[in-house]
Amino acid sequence: MTEARNPTVADLLTPLVDVTDRGVHERDSFVCWRDHLLAGAQLAAALRARLDPARPPHVGVLLGNTTFFSTVLVAAGLTGLVPVGLNPTRRGDAFARDVDRADCQFVLTDDAASAPRGVDVVDVGSPSWTEELAAHRGTPVSVADLGPDDLFMLIFTSGTSGEPKAVRVTHEKVAFPGTMLAQRFGLTRDDTFYLSMPLFHSNAIMAGWAVAVAAGGSIALRRKFSASQFIPDVRRFGATYANYVGKPLSYVLATPPRADDADNPLRIMYGNEGAPRDLPRFAERFDTVVVDGFGSTEGGIAIGRTPDTPDGSLGPLTDEVAIVDVDTGEPCPPGRVGELVNPKGRGWFRGYYRDTAAEDERMAGGVYHSGDLAYCDDAGYVYFAGRLGDWMRVDGENLGTAPIERILLRHPDVLEAAVYPIPDPAVGDRVMAAVVLVPGATFDADDFQTFLSEQSDLGPKQWPAFVRIATALPRTETFKVLKRVLSAQALDCDDRVIAIDGRTVRSCPP
Repeated sequence: MTEARNPTVADLLTPLVDVTDRGVHERDSFVCWRDHLLAGAQLAAALRARLDPARPPHVGVLLGNTTFFSTVLVAAGLTGLVPVGLNPTRRGDAFARDVDRADCQFVLTDDAASAPRGVDVVDVGSPSWTEELAAHRGTPVSVADLGPDDLFMLIFTSGTSGEPKAVRVTHEKVAFPGTMLAQRFGLTRDDTFYLSMPLFHSNAIMAGWAVAVAAGGSIALRRKFSASQFIPDVRRFGATYANYVGKPLSYVLATPPRADDADNPLRIMYGNEGAPRDLPRFAERFDTVVVDGFGSTEGGIAIGRTPDTPDGSLGPLTDEVAIVDVDTGEPCPPGRVGELVNPKGRGWFRGYYRDTAAEDERMAGGVYHSGDLAYCDDAGYVYFAGRLGDWMRVDGENLGTAPIERILLRHPDVLEAAVYPIPDPAVGDRVMAAVVLVPGATFDADDFQTFLSEQSDLGPKQWPAFVRIATALPRTETFKVLKRVLSAQALDCDDRVIAIDGRTVRSCPP
């Protein structure tokens, strides 16, 4: 009897080879799955002709969310080429280091002007590339002999707490969650999947593109996320499913409400790192189901919400999810902040490419270390407390930033909040918060201090010593706040900063 194996991306694509009534939408264009797979075979042949067979078949991808990007993913799924998702916010030497670290033989781009010098770039909009690609027209669709653990893609971590690392994303790491989510939400060939999160990032691949392919439905692409165009696009394409990561829910909610907001086809909104207060607000305003999960590109830990999970919680502890003391590795009692780990091993983590030191650190002691902080309540439900790099030492006590951020977001005038440490003149850290106000709101220091004093779950050491009134927060392309930038700027910024010290509130010069 043949042992069952997890699916590959090729397994998901092959049922679509003759499909003509569904496919990929982008603006006013549409290509059916049959022609999309043929385009993938043609592209794979053109890329193979360029690649040095003695080197890894890695191709950098610096593209917006376009039909061509999806064609690259099809070519990879069918033939074993390895796309490397490159972050467009990386520039100069940093970009070149990413290209070199991932062994990219060249970079495909639709924005050649932004590519740094010294990198071999293929402008996919150029006449020369069009001619090169045309030479392989008519290449039939064929499927390479690929296994679940074969490399499908390299995806860099966001780099919020250090240099980005190239995560090995295997076929099963894409095909399994795609299949699981399609089945979980009852998604079928009749669904249309709206992809506006960047395709160089794992969320768009595993929670967007792969789900659409597994369900056999259609894809609707937007080159770059737009809050004002989100619902109009959903209506235009008849999208029933969309994915998100980070702040997009907040941004869409910040658009002016309309009487017909709930008149749209969206059934499922799935993602991670949404602000807890935004989940029910988005669901009610747009009459949809919002499901917020927890995970990372590495995939070593996954936490799922259950029907009885309290608001604000990630979900329950399991035998593959534990919270341990950062120093001793011992389990943390309820209420104490520690690191989220997978005590059973690596989970879906398949390592970093050419970075054994980082991989060994991640798997120290045979345990997967997430680098995320959390605590649990008495019933064993997990609450996110920030990144390990966000850890603050205030008056001898270790504090996480996420619980403070959740409290600040209760204020009706606060749209976004980021909490981070700045050095204390004596020892340790002081708590600083940067807030973005809702449009039209003004910051009243006395009102804000009253608000803080009324929060029964805000301990005295968690009070922000300084509040920065920002117009925007520095973010990665995947909407994660760059707290290291905020910490480095501290009080030396162009925004208004308010110092809060007991009952004393005073303005600080920028």
